[in-house]
Amino acid sequence: MYSSIRRAVFLAPAIFLLIPPLHAQSTGKAVGPKARAAAAKASQSGTAGTVSGYVTDPSGAAIPGATVVLVDAATGFTRTMISGPDGGFTVTNIPFNPYRLTVSAPGFVESAQTVAVRSLVPINQTIALAIATSNSVVNVQAGGDLIETDPTFHTDLDRTLIDELPVESATSSLSSIVTLTTPGVSADSNGLFHGLGDHAENAFYLDGEPITDQQSKVFSNQVPSDAVQSMEVISGAPTAEYGEKTSLVAVITTRSGQGVTTPHGDVTTSYGTFGTATLGASLAYGGTRWGNFIALDGLRTGRFLDPAEFAVFHDRGNEENVFDRVDAQLSQATSIHTDAQYSRSWFQTPNTYDTLNTGVVDPVAGKPVGQADQRSQIGTLDFAPTITHVINDNSVLNAGAFVRRDAYNYYPSNNPFADYGPIQQETLRQFRTLTNTGLRADYSYVHGAHNAKAGVTYQSTFLNENDYLGIVDPTLNAPCLNAQGQPINGFNNPSQCLFPNQPNTAANPAATKPFIPLLGCFDLTRPTASSNDGCASLTAGNYAFLGHTDVKLLSMYVQDAITKGNFLFSLGIRGDLYNGLAVARMPEPRVGIAYNVKKTGTVLRTSYARTMETPFNENLVLSSRGCNSAVIADLIPCVPSNFNPGQRNEFHAGLQQQLGKHVVVNGDYIWKYTHNGYDFSVLGATPVTFPIEWKNSKIPGFAIGANLTQTHGFTAFVTLSSVAARFFSPQIGGLGTTVGQVPGPFRIDHDERFNSTVHAQYSLQRTPLKNAYLGFNMRFDSGNVAGQVPCYGVGPTNDCPLSTTLGGQPAINLSGLTADEEFQAGLICGNIKASPTQALPATCLASQLTSSLVNIPAPGTENDDHNPPRIKPRSLFDLSLGDDHLFHSPKHEMSARVTVINLSNKYALYNFLSTFSGTHYVTPRSITGEIGFHF
Repeated sequence: MYSSIRRAVFLAPAIFLLIPPLHAQSTGKAVGPKARAAAAKASQSGTAGTVSGYVTDPSGAAIPGATVVLVDAATGFTRTMISGPDGGFTVTNIPFNPYRLTVSAPGFVESAQTVAVRSLVPINQTIALAIATSNSVVNVQAGGDLIETDPTFHTDLDRTLIDELPVESATSSLSSIVTLTTPGVSADSNGLFHGLGDHAENAFYLDGEPITDQQSKVFSNQVPSDAVQSMEVISGAPTAEYGEKTSLVAVITTRSGQGVTTPHGDVTTSYGTFGTATLGASLAYGGTRWGNFIALDGLRTGRFLDPAEFAVFHDRGNEENVFDRVDAQLSQATSIHTDAQYSRSWFQTPNTYDTLNTGVVDPVAGKPVGQADQRSQIGTLDFAPTITHVINDNSVLNAGAFVRRDAYNYYPSNNPFADYGPIQQETLRQFRTLTNTGLRADYSYVHGAHNAKAGVTYQSTFLNENDYLGIVDPTLNAPCLNAQGQPINGFNNPSQCLFPNQPNTAANPAATKPFIPLLGCFDLTRPTASSNDGCASLTAGNYAFLGHTDVKLLSMYVQDAITKGNFLFSLGIRGDLYNGLAVARMPEPRVGIAYNVKKTGTVLRTSYARTMETPFNENLVLSSRGCNSAVIADLIPCVPSNFNPGQRNEFHAGLQQQLGKHVVVNGDYIWKYTHNGYDFSVLGATPVTFPIEWKNSKIPGFAIGANLTQTHGFTAFVTLSSVAARFFSPQIGGLGTTVGQVPGPFRIDHDERFNSTVHAQYSLQRTPLKNAYLGFNMRFDSGNVAGQVPCYGVGPTNDCPLSTTLGGQPAINLSGLTADEEFQAGLICGNIKASPTQALPATCLASQLTSSLVNIPAPGTENDDHNPPRIKPRSLFDLSLGDDHLFHSPKHEMSARVTVINLSNKYALYNFLSTFSGTHYVTPRSITGEIGFHF
């Protein structure tokens, strides 16, 4: 495999030979004086382009002082420039989209035309303005469409919406924004979202840098939303340049200071419910050849994570973030830009009523253990320089490097027995690092009907995992039982159970739950292990698992978007060579067709992609090689596997329809089939989550989005989607069998029948409140699968293992749940409601078991595929009211804003005893006030 990779690296440059030949000689400089002038001012990231040109009169003479406006009506993106003494203008850092370019000057006829920015190749325009007469009219070309002739379904977001959208999570605001604005996304707790039926098969491309590891706030620290200029969220079949995690791809363009010759920035602070306080600042400054943008953010809150109780306790956290982007023009044709970020977060693992440990004593010392006090700390470092060279008017070469490191520390309670809970039998300490390093290069070529791109990326991900655990559950591996069958502490092996001074004890019978001597060496509930039980050669106490691997990936691609009349053909092929704990290579064709029916404002499209889905890197070594450890294998069900990458075929068909001047509707049908489908399991209530692999998965669904662009101060969007997540047994790899090996498919816990978002915003546009706005969100979720909810069913298609009878009637055994877990699920038996301290009867008639928070299938109707238990539907309402220009000063301005999340204080769950993340409630009503100073 290593030799194959070496050959591929040496052969990678040959990929560029597949690009059509250049129509101008490559000299290392832009061809022509105008192109050179434009290139001198151009600075691109990997996800943004440049529009430049000259404004002239009919004779070709320069028109200085002309106003040049570039607008994308669909997203609200607007840039305004004034032409220089030579009539020249340059607009940089433009997200890839179609735009309306309007040029005006006193005494001349205004000119407007459409400009499609689709690559790094600078677009150069010479705009000749006609002299105004009494009969002059605006010269409009291809007039302002809201639709795009694009085979790939995607959502475009600009800075204006990012700034003003009411979002739930200050610690993972990017995830919240994606969840609210992108159809096909299922919301989950702690900033996690499930894109198009997959768990965390999402990728962020930050100015071209691939970030494919998990971005939930319990895994990593995200780039602050203050640093984002725009996002393109791709939900359709990805083009060849995107790989690894492709269910949803967020292409992010960061803010730049280039061209900001007068410093601009802001300082904001806020305070709200749960003692949440923030302080942030940003500054943009630069010239025509350089620029710097920096954003600083700090947060402290009493509700950092979404807890397993609606009430909030032991949930404090803080986060600090710094992001810096530097742009520099090295020569007339060459520029460089660098992104740098460092973030640190510290937070507590939220407690439940169970883990308050009221009245619980240490089984060894006999003293109160106190409440659980588990904490985490994450440090994230990211550095990514990129150099861009304009070869000529048609082509650009882009090259970059990147290094991103997540260092994760998890700390147990000071008293290890405080960590013992209903779903956690171990105390755990963890330190792990995930360091992703790589090199990338791409070549863009635009000429005539072709918009081509070829690229190569080589990355290496270094994983280090250090886990230390000890058993704190006295029943897990007890050698002795009393007369009632309960475990007895104070013994080291079963032979001691029959001593004369213990007449009512018995050895733990192997037929029920065998005693495992090896686990006894790490059982903290028993006296120090002795040589009599085989621990002499071991260090008694916590067991240490130390894992390391280096995951290598070489990716190459070629793609071309060919415009032919009203058609656009997208053709591409990608090759991935994966060398992790398993070795795989795969050719991945990508193809799409879009047709623009211009008379009706309709775009019809279809696309196909074959993709390699690489395994999750988080705790990958533990999940794959833990089976080789007798201790791990004895503690957790285990399926040995080296985790082969998944092979996916996905098909999309959709349309985009413009309705009038201000409304556009976009819809997509999705069908994905994957061999080796991935999900996650978790060790107890800890954040030690690890990948597991199933035989295959099928994900069908649809996604619809509708946008109303600004009209009379009013804007709105609507998203609607239904995406299934059907997985098929058997489990073929990983620790922790998360569902029974039932025949047929089952719905994974992020399957959701329907969800939608309605966002509306109104700007008053009247003096003295002409800059005030009111924003409103309504988010509806029909509810994710809740597979751990007790139900009744004894048929071959049911999976209700707690089914029993009471007086000859169908009944459900609830003894496996604590009182608090019954309360968390909102369970009611007849007219008895569970409370955190008072459990329901151990057995409840199936006809009488109901819930206020979960849907329990009627007796005998549960089916893992067609009728699983689910979280009850919920509707959450958010509101924001603000004014960005309180005093209408041209240079210095104040802003104020009030945001209300969960306006109706809805009492609802995200999930219940999820195999990935446990139980979590939605945020209670929270109110935040913010003020800002802008200059």
